[in-house]
Amino acid sequence: MQALQILAGPKARARLRERGLRAEDVHVVPGAAGGPKGLILNPVDQFLFGEFLPSGGLPVHLLGASIGAWRMATACVARGAAQTRDEFARLAHDYAHQTYDTRPGKQPLPSTVSRQFLAKLEEVFGGREAEVLNHPQYRLHVFTSRGRHVLGRESRWRTPLGYLGAFATNAVSRRAMGTWLERVVFSDERSPLPMPLHDYRSQQVVLNAGNLLPSVLASCSIPFWLLAVQDIAGAPTGAYWDGGITDYHLHLNYAAMVGEGLVLYPHFQRQVIPGWLDKALRHRHRPSGFLDNVVLLTPNPEWVKTLPNGKLPDRNDFRFYGEDVASRARDWLKAVREAERLREELQAACARPSLEVQAL
Repeated sequence: MQALQILAGPKARARLRERGLRAEDVHVVPGAAGGPKGLILNPVDQFLFGEFLPSGGLPVHLLGASIGAWRMATACVARGAAQTRDEFARLAHDYAHQTYDTRPGKQPLPSTVSRQFLAKLEEVFGGREAEVLNHPQYRLHVFTSRGRHVLGRESRWRTPLGYLGAFATNAVSRRAMGTWLERVVFSDERSPLPMPLHDYRSQQVVLNAGNLLPSVLASCSIPFWLLAVQDIAGAPTGAYWDGGITDYHLHLNYAAMVGEGLVLYPHFQRQVIPGWLDKALRHRHRPSGFLDNVVLLTPNPEWVKTLPNGKLPDRNDFRFYGEDVASRARDWLKAVREAERLREELQAACARPSLEVQAL
């Protein structure tokens, strides 16, 4: 049984059939939101960012929301295959062992989670901002969701009221949700995003040493679990939350990307869902013309059943394991070790002169 599935849009399938998957053809790598599910991609990330993409030698745009932003920033802080392996192994360890101060039987306060998560980001990236921002090959773009009107400031009544409005509006029209939340992308100063953002209300601001950590924190700030990040330097004033709210799986208009390159997308599932509030809206899970030049790397659902608990790590595990952090970390990291098969199969696929893959 194959652990890895490779799927692609029509344009990407033709390119793979003609010349296989070449590093020099990859212009963009997205990193989706999805919490612990992203851990299953850890060995693939080590190979892609430490070995495969450097062999192409050309600039590559790394797009990240939530855990995807953490993954992409990790790629930018590393140099060379060995350090990339170590940095991503650290990410997996830190994510699997995360715990927050709280009273027994109680959920941690959002202020506690925000404070301790920021401390982790400072431990990993603090003082290394220049390394992230000046990677010789990678260009980082951090996706966040900025509250508007009622959601412009966080409070006990404004936040639930605003998200209720966003939920109701999104059910009618994703674009109309821009009344409540807009996409703000913190982008590498050297190179803006290579595709348009006309599908949804958006702003793009410069990513710099002063806003790198706040933007990554904001991109990971799940409403009601963490506090919003207020008034990030260099960006419009307001409350900034998880980038996955507006861009859960970064279903962007890649087909309109400048140049003839491919989008290589390591993902934990086949569906590329536009926004977090679209999870229950099945009609928005279908592939679109935006994905014509996308190559999707995803675990085989049958292989996933062989992992601990028969599934990918997910946020429900925090409740399932409760205060037994050691058991949760043990099972999550076992899944990461099993995912070495994904890396091995991808490495073999990259060595072939031609690839026949499934349609997205």
